Amino acid sequence: MITAWEPAGAGVLRLPSGRLVRGRGLSRPLPPGPLPTFALYLLGHEPPSVAWEARWLRWPDFWLPSDRAAAADALREAWTRAEHERVEIACGGGRGRTGTALACIAVLDGVPSHEAVAYVRRHYASRAVETPWQRRFVSRFQ
Repeated sequence: MITAWEPAGAGVLRLPSGRLVRGRGLSRPLPPGPLPTFALYLLGHEPPSVAWEARWLRWPDFWLPSDRAAAADALREAWTRAEHERVEIACGGGRGRTGTALACIAVLDGVPSHEAVAYVRRHYASRAVETPWQRRFVSRFQ
Protein backbone atom coordinates (compact mmCIF):
# COMPACT_ATOMS: atom_id res chain seq x y z
CA MET A 1 0.00 0.00 0.00
CA ILE A 2 1.33 3.43 -0.91
CA THR A 3 1.30 6.00 1.87
CA ALA A 4 1.97 9.43 0.45
CA TRP A 5 1.68 13.03 1.49
CA GLU A 6 -1.27 15.14 0.46
CA PRO A 7 0.08 16.90 -2.68
CA ALA A 8 -1.14 20.30 -1.48
CA GLY A 9 0.22 19.78 2.03
CA ALA A 10 2.62 22.23 3.67
CA GLY A 11 6.13 21.87 2.29
CA VAL A 12 5.31 18.99 -0.06
CA LEU A 13 7.44 18.86 -3.21
CA ARG A 14 6.13 16.84 -6.15
CA LEU A 15 8.98 15.36 -8.15
CA PRO A 16 8.67 14.73 -11.90
CA SER A 17 8.08 11.01 -11.25
CA GLY A 18 5.11 11.87 -9.04
CA ARG A 19 6.92 11.03 -5.82
CA LEU A 20 6.11 13.42 -2.96
CA VAL A 21 8.68 14.55 -0.40
CA ARG A 22 7.99 16.99 2.42
CA GLY A 23 10.55 19.58 3.41
CA ARG A 24 10.27 21.56 6.62
CA GLY A 25 12.08 23.51 9.28
CA LEU A 26 12.43 21.82 12.64
CA SER A 27 12.26 25.23 14.33
CA ARG A 28 8.56 25.37 13.41
CA PRO A 29 5.75 23.17 14.75
CA LEU A 30 5.05 19.86 13.09
CA PRO A 31 2.46 20.44 10.33
CA PRO A 32 -1.00 18.97 10.86
CA GLY A 33 -1.86 15.69 9.19
CA PRO A 34 -0.12 12.35 8.90
CA LEU A 35 3.32 11.80 10.35
CA PRO A 36 6.35 10.85 8.27
CA THR A 37 7.21 7.19 7.95
CA PHE A 38 10.87 8.11 7.32
CA ALA A 39 12.77 11.35 7.91
CA LEU A 40 16.21 12.62 7.03
CA TYR A 41 17.41 15.32 9.44
CA LEU A 42 20.21 17.64 8.35
CA LEU A 43 21.71 19.25 11.43
CA GLY A 44 25.07 20.06 12.98
CA HIS A 45 23.99 18.17 16.12
CA GLU A 46 22.04 15.00 16.72
CA PRO A 47 18.28 15.68 16.56
CA PRO A 48 15.85 14.71 19.31
CA SER A 49 14.27 11.30 18.91
CA VAL A 50 10.99 11.00 17.03
CA ALA A 51 8.23 8.39 16.85
CA TRP A 52 9.06 7.48 13.22
CA GLU A 53 12.15 6.06 11.57
CA ALA A 54 14.77 8.76 11.06
CA ARG A 55 18.31 9.17 9.85
CA TRP A 56 20.64 12.01 10.82
CA LEU A 57 23.27 13.61 8.62
CA ARG A 58 25.79 15.92 10.26
CA TRP A 59 25.29 19.05 8.17
CA PRO A 60 26.19 22.40 9.79
CA ASP A 61 23.93 25.38 9.08
CA PHE A 62 24.81 27.21 5.82
CA TRP A 63 27.41 24.57 4.90
CA LEU A 64 27.60 21.16 3.28
CA PRO A 65 27.30 17.66 4.71
CA SER A 66 30.31 16.59 6.75
CA ASP A 67 30.42 13.23 4.96
CA ARG A 68 29.44 13.59 1.30
CA ALA A 69 29.39 9.83 0.62
CA ALA A 70 27.01 9.28 3.56
CA ALA A 71 24.89 12.19 2.30
CA ALA A 72 24.63 10.70 -1.20
CA ASP A 73 23.63 7.36 0.33
CA ALA A 74 21.01 8.96 2.60
CA LEU A 75 19.55 11.06 -0.23
CA ARG A 76 19.27 7.96 -2.44
CA GLU A 77 17.53 6.15 0.40
CA ALA A 78 15.07 9.03 0.85
CA TRP A 79 14.33 9.14 -2.89
CA THR A 80 13.80 5.37 -3.06
CA ARG A 81 11.55 5.31 0.00
CA ALA A 82 9.47 8.26 -1.28
CA GLU A 83 7.97 5.94 -3.88
CA HIS A 84 5.93 4.17 -1.16
CA GLU A 85 6.42 6.14 2.06
CA ARG A 86 5.92 9.61 3.55
CA VAL A 87 9.48 10.95 3.50
CA GLU A 88 10.40 14.18 5.26
CA ILE A 89 13.62 16.16 4.78
CA ALA A 90 14.28 18.77 7.45
CA CYS A 91 16.89 21.13 8.86
CA GLY A 92 16.56 24.00 11.32
CA GLY A 93 14.90 26.54 9.05
CA GLY A 94 13.77 24.34 6.17
CA ARG A 95 15.41 26.35 3.37
CA GLY A 96 19.18 26.01 2.90
CA ARG A 97 20.11 22.46 3.81
CA THR A 98 16.61 21.14 3.18
CA GLY A 99 16.43 22.89 -0.20
CA THR A 100 19.87 21.56 -1.12
CA ALA A 101 18.84 18.01 -0.22
CA LEU A 102 15.54 18.35 -2.11
CA ALA A 103 17.42 19.61 -5.17
CA CYS A 104 19.73 16.58 -5.00
CA ILE A 105 16.69 14.30 -4.72
CA ALA A 106 15.23 16.06 -7.77
CA VAL A 107 18.45 15.20 -9.63
CA LEU A 108 17.97 11.56 -8.65
CA ASP A 109 14.43 11.84 -10.00
CA GLY A 110 15.66 13.02 -13.41
CA VAL A 111 15.87 16.82 -13.14
CA PRO A 112 19.15 17.93 -14.79
CA SER A 113 21.57 19.05 -12.07
CA HIS A 114 21.90 22.54 -13.61
CA GLU A 115 18.09 22.98 -13.31
CA ALA A 116 17.49 21.37 -9.91
CA VAL A 117 17.88 24.49 -7.74
CA ALA A 118 15.43 26.41 -9.93
CA TYR A 119 13.02 23.45 -9.81
CA VAL A 120 13.06 23.38 -6.00
CA ARG A 121 12.74 27.16 -5.76
CA ARG A 122 9.74 27.06 -8.10
CA HIS A 123 7.96 24.10 -6.49
CA TYR A 124 9.06 24.19 -2.82
CA ALA A 125 10.43 27.54 -1.58
CA SER A 126 11.69 30.57 -3.50
CA ARG A 127 14.62 31.00 -1.10
CA ALA A 128 15.70 27.35 -1.02
CA VAL A 129 19.42 26.56 -1.38
CA GLU A 130 20.99 29.56 0.33
CA THR A 131 24.70 29.61 -0.43
CA PRO A 132 26.92 29.45 -3.53
CA TRP A 133 28.59 26.27 -2.24
CA GLN A 134 25.18 24.62 -1.74
CA ARG A 135 24.28 25.50 -5.35
CA ARG A 136 27.63 24.08 -6.51
CA PHE A 137 27.03 20.91 -4.46
CA VAL A 138 23.73 20.37 -6.30
CA SER A 139 25.28 21.10 -9.70
CA ARG A 140 27.88 18.37 -9.09
CA PHE A 141 25.52 15.86 -7.50
CA GLN A 142 24.98 12.58 -9.37
